[in-house]
Amino acid sequence: QVQLVESGGGLVQAGGSLRLSCAVSGRISNVYSVGWFRQAPGREREFAAALFWRGGSGNYADSLKGRFTISRDNAENTVYLQMNSLKPEDTAVYYCAARSLYRAGYEYWGQGTQVTVSS
Repeated sequence: QVQLVESGGGLVQAGGSLRLSCAVSGRISNVYSVGWFRQAPGREREFAAALFWRGGSGNYADSLKGRFTISRDNAENTVYLQMNSLKPEDTAVYYCAARSLYRAGYEYWGQGTQVTVSS
């Protein structure tokens, strides 16, 4: 089993920055990739960014590319989402999720962390 715990959300003014953290624990050897998703009120959950557990460059939603950066701290099993030039439309609950080596889709999900961008 894999557990994910997000943190780092909060209130920020438009144009500001936040860094979200996703602490990964449990059967880490089963992790294939980690992704960030977000869900705003009244909207469907949408993909934000993803990264293979082994590292490499991240994959991003087109609208977020250039503003958001996903990375992993190998010393600690933590994945980050650096969010810059934030806009009010970035306001959402942000979720960390993980794919396993043996199953399709994102099997493991965190509890989410709220990000609110004011204008």
